[in-house]
Amino acid sequence: MAHTAPRTVVRARARGEGRRHPVVATLMALPLAVLLLLVFDGWETVAIQASSVGEMLGR
Repeated sequence: MAHTAPRTVVRARARGEGRRHPVVATLMALPLAVLLLLVFDGWETVAIQASSVGEMLGR
């Protein structure tokens, strides 16, 4: 167990310091976002929450 950290650091460096292109990150998160939209009543809930956050921020 004690030897896992150095290997993780080596893997992160080999992958380019663990950074992803924003498009790749978006494509990875999109399926989960769609699933959450389906589970939690779809677009209406998202729109209500977005407008609430906008009001809190003063927009």
